[in-house]
Amino acid sequence: MKKENTVTINCDMGEGYSLYRCGDDAGIMPHIDLGNVACGFHAADPAVIRDTVKLAAKHGLPVGAHPSFPDRQGFGRRDMVINREELSAIIHYQVSALKGFLDMAGLPLNHIKPHGALYRAAWMREEVSQAIADAAVFYNVPVLGMAGTLQEEVYRARGVTLISEFYVDNDYDDDGHLIVSRDHAVRDPAEAARRAVRMLSEGKGTTITGRDFKVRAESICIHSDTPNIVELARVLKDAVRPWSPSAAA
Repeated sequence: MKKENTVTINCDMGEGYSLYRCGDDAGIMPHIDLGNVACGFHAADPAVIRDTVKLAAKHGLPVGAHPSFPDRQGFGRRDMVINREELSAIIHYQVSALKGFLDMAGLPLNHIKPHGALYRAAWMREEVSQAIADAAVFYNVPVLGMAGTLQEEVYRARGVTLISEFYVDNDYDDDGHLIVSRDHAVRDPAEAARRAVRMLSEGKGTTITGRDFKVRAESICIHSDTPNIVELARVLKDAVRPWSPSAAA
């Protein structure tokens, strides 16, 4: 049965460096709708960005920029206090790097999705969400983020579309806030799919202590560094098929 509301699946990817790779991007791409490609400040280098974009083009996958704080050693998951002017330049630098490779591949920039600690900081600090909005306004693209937070207010005021997210391979605390972990553990694909379907059908998520919280999301996020991510992505895609944009068309 077709559903009125639809949802996409997005994944953070291109998070290798030099000879090192993080996740099976090629295995993930057939099961997702959007790719968030690392831009060099938490992961990736020019060759990795280029190759990830080429792979996305082969799969017809829309690509967005995945900028972070300048924190390669911490994989972008450590908070930093940076003023808006400097942070705006940091974000723009990363997005423009990806945009160059997208131009080479004949692909548009589809969206921006902050990574890790930058993503979390945008919920709470106006200078951070404003710096992200600076890039989104310049490139005229939406931003993936969390509904019901400060960033949503900032983006709305500046005419930036927020694509709200729900995570199935991360946990939520008792306030219903996403827990940004330093690494990702193996997740049960069936449980991840169940969480997604409950969010879509009931508008609810579950915290780490078992409490329910309300959630609104237009996209489901998964991570390429979740160890069993390809199987999780496959099961998740099958579970949310009734809510996919193609099913609602």
